[in-house]
Amino acid sequence: MITSSEGDGDSQPLWLSDEPAAAGLWARMHAEHRGSGRWPLLLDALDPEDAEFRPWGSGEVFPEQMSAAASHDPAGLLAEWWATYTAVDEDDDMLSADRRLAITAPFEQSWPGRAPSREAVLSADQLAAEYAEVFLSDHPKSRLGLVTAASGAEALTTAGWSGPANYDTDTAKFSAIVGDWENRFSARVVAVGFSTLHLSVAAPPTTEEDALLVAAEHFAFCPDNIWQGRCPYTLAAYAERLTGVHNWDFWWD
Repeated sequence: MITSSEGDGDSQPLWLSDEPAAAGLWARMHAEHRGSGRWPLLLDALDPEDAEFRPWGSGEVFPEQMSAAASHDPAGLLAEWWATYTAVDEDDDMLSADRRLAITAPFEQSWPGRAPSREAVLSADQLAAEYAEVFLSDHPKSRLGLVTAASGAEALTTAGWSGPANYDTDTAKFSAIVGDWENRFSARVVAVGFSTLHLSVAAPPTTEEDALLVAAEHFAFCPDNIWQGRCPYTLAAYAERLTGVHNWDFWWD
């Protein structure tokens, strides 16, 4: 059974299953609702054992606070965020200036621009369905959500998800970038957690050069993927893990 999620007494454009999602449910919902203006998501919780199932069941979603993704320029956002996160702060107790620049080598503070688009050789929808099964096997308590949205990127804002709030409280900015990835890399939003995002990618980078550019985009989008990754963690090391890999996962502290 799927019920509407509510927050602060107001009905939200999100339907949340009462029980954990069954195997194959994401793919079935995606096929049934294709073109209907509803997008399925596997929804993970901050604590899957908690009855509140935060943020989805607890109403900690805020669609009314978001702008429209179409009002944001993905390329401009990435360049702006890159400049912010690569800026040298002499008072930073966590990262020295040399260490901060080493993390984003070979680009250091220079924004390299976006990676080129790639044509998918695999079915984006089929790959998303396969990844949904992998994700569900690793997160068996995940529930199925249906969002009134035409795409996964749009669903993030429509549902009022605020996972990257420690960096920016307007999810529409992140939706704009994910929408750009949907177009350039045949990405699909499959699963979302309290502060995590999981995409399938039918056209990942296949060369070291392209992987470095994608890694730079990921750093601008979610710096914690690299700042708080396994040490030693650099843009180059992160890029190696992107080459030919068909899923992208993000986590914001």
